[in-house]
Formats: sequence, C-alpha cells, structure tokens
Amino acid sequence: MRELEGKPADLTTEEQATIDALNAEQAKLEFDYQDADELPEEVDQRLSEIEAALIAFEERAIIYEPTDIARAGAFVSIDAEGRLLVDRGYVRPEDEAPRQDPEAGQAVDMPSTEGQSTDGPAPGVQRTAISVAGPAADTEDEDEDAARPLPDRLITELTAHRTLALRDALAESPAITFQAVLHNFVLTAFYRFATSGSCLEIGLRTPTFPTQAPGLRDSASAKAVEARHESWKARLPKDEKDLWDALTALDGTAQASLFAHCASFAVNAVYEPANRYNESRVSAHGVRARLDQADVLARAVGLDMVQAGWKPTVDNYLGRVTKPRILEAVREAKGEPSAQLINHLKKGDMAKEAERLLDGSGWLPEPLRPAAVEAEPTQREAEAEPLPDFLSDDEEREAAAEEERPQQLDAAE
Repeated sequence: MRELEGKPADLTTEEQATIDALNAEQAKLEFDYQDADELPEEVDQRLSEIEAALIAFEERAIIYEPTDIARAGAFVSIDAEGRLLVDRGYVRPEDEAPRQDPEAGQAVDMPSTEGQSTDGPAPGVQRTAISVAGPAADTEDEDEDAARPLPDRLITELTAHRTLALRDALAESPAITFQAVLHNFVLTAFYRFATSGSCLEIGLRTPTFPTQAPGLRDSASAKAVEARHESWKARLPKDEKDLWDALTALDGTAQASLFAHCASFAVNAVYEPANRYNESRVSAHGVRARLDQADVLARAVGLDMVQAGWKPTVDNYLGRVTKPRILEAVREAKGEPSAQLINHLKKGDMAKEAERLLDGSGWLPEPLRPAAVEAEPTQREAEAEPLPDFLSDDEEREAAAEEERPQQLDAAE
C-alpha cells in the first residue's frame, strides 16, 4: 500500500506562545541549576512536565487532503504491551485516484491497466472480460448454460487448502523460505511505495528514536548504515516486480548480508522512562525485557561502543550530568589525582576539562558498558543441598555451630 504524507496541524498563536514560554522556562531552569550537584525534586518534576508538554505539541494531529481521506484507510491493532495502535493514511492500489488519459480525456483505472501493453486495441475490436468472482461480461445473447464465476465461499475454501499445502512445502524448503522472508524485508526497507506486497504476513517495523541525541546523525554507526544502504540500493532493481528474480541471482553470502542489513533496522535498544509523563506508551517490564534482549544481542555480536566511535564529550554526556558524576567518570578512568585537578572548577569548565582528560581513555557510562554476565555458582554452592525438613531451627543452629567450632579452635591455637 502507499502511505500518504500528511502535514502536522498548524499551531495557533496561543499554542506557539505557550511553546515559546515553555522553552524559555526550561532554558532558565537549566541555566539556574547548571552548577547544582543534584536538582531539587520540584525542579526536576517541573522539567519533566515541560518536556512532556513540548512532546505533546510535536505529536499533534496530522492533516490530510480531503480527497486522500476519501480513499485512504487506517490500521487499528493492539501491540505487545496491550496498547491501542492506529496507523493512518494508507491507500490500497485499487483505491488509487484514476489516471487521466491525455488523448481521450477520460479517466483510466490504473490497476486494470497494470502489467498490460499501453497500446490499446484497434477501433472496432471487441474486448473480452474474464471475471473470477464478479459479474460476467455483458453479451448480446446470454447463454444460461455458460460457465459462471466461482462463488467467493468456494474460492476461499479452495485457497485455504492451497495455503496449508504451501506452508508445508515451504517448511521443507529452507532456502526458498529464507528468500521469501528476505523479499518481504527488502520491499519494506527499499521500496516505500511497493504495491506488489507479499503473501508472507511478516512485518519489518523500524522504530523511531524518541529524541535526537547530539551527534547521532554524524556518528560512525550512522554513516556506516547509510553507506551500506546506498550500496545495496544501487544493486537492487528499480521496480519491485523484478525483485524476486534479482534476489534469486544473488549467491548465499550476498543474500545473508542483505538479510542482516534489513533485519537490523528492526532493532530497538532504546530506554524509555515508564512514568506518568509518557502517557502509558511503555511499561517498565516491557522496557526491561527489551534492554535485556539487547544485552544478549550485544554480547553475541561482540559490540564495543568504544570501537563504534563513541567517546564522552560535553554535548553528549559531561554537560548533561551533575558535578559528582563528572568527577566519578574522571576518577574511574584516570584515578583520584586527576579528579582532584578539576574538583574546584565550575560545572561548565569541569565538563570541558573532563572531556580533555577522558579523551582516548575508553571510559563509558553505565548504559553503554557491556552487560555484566552473571557469575556461575561455585562448586561448593552447586553441591550444597538444603537441609531435610525434619531438622528444626535449633538443630540447624547446632549444625552450623558444629561446623564453625574447629575454625574457632584453630584460631585460638
């Protein structure tokens, strides 16, 4: 389906004035408390309220053209967290606006001409229409014994048999199944207005970032993803109808590389606060499960954020945290003497000096560090068995005292 591009509703004079006032208040609070070791609770709460209000203005209603509204539709679904999702502004191929024929000056139904020759039949030649589940073509002498279109119910039942057989056959052909999923992914990742669709109901959803982190667009990772995407885009056909044959021509290594590139767009390892200001968009359990799975993937691929090009700067970290956090980072990376060197500075100067001291140190804040792997239980802990049920509390204490008695005697000796 084709996705419509609406535009956000225009802000009223009052709304724009409110946004300006909120931005000014936010800037003043951040300036007033820039040297504070920790924000007062009421200030922190007010900043959260301002941020939530500004986000609400950014997520205002999308306006579509009246003609687009008449032929477009929406998807209503429930996500994994049980929340209602409404995706608006999708047009099916059969609902597209008719194209005007420049010669005849009449509307031409686009889907009916798709895949056919542009050269029309000669004048006076009668066309024959074949219908599967619709009205039969009008003829001068209708024959009652002529074959009629199959009933919709029968077609549904027959294709249900075919679907089940196709599932079984596909399960026995891993290579073709892989290519079918790859075909679906590539359609989503490279052909925004693809109309051919896929019989596999597998979706590739690319989550958006709730905020634009400083330097994110210019990071080494962003440039690598963009370069890889453009390289594949140049190799793929312009028309999605030729995509299956193009994928078939690729060898196994190229297919796997393209599959990994497309699948990577679905990764979402972003933390989101689960509080009353996010209007229940996420739950704490859902975020925790997402981040735990991201840790598993990060360990599997050997992710190292230092090698990925991230380093602490004033913009992306040091200027955004309190002075104790800055000193803690320097202390962990360079030792206590280096932390003492900048201990007396104001926050702005401290952040700049910390950036200089941390350059090349490989220090990372907690959210970017490799996830700690839980230690395996020791052999003694693994071999330890719970006491039998018949042992009372007194017997447990006596047994524990008996265990400790030789140690005490050794110490006395």
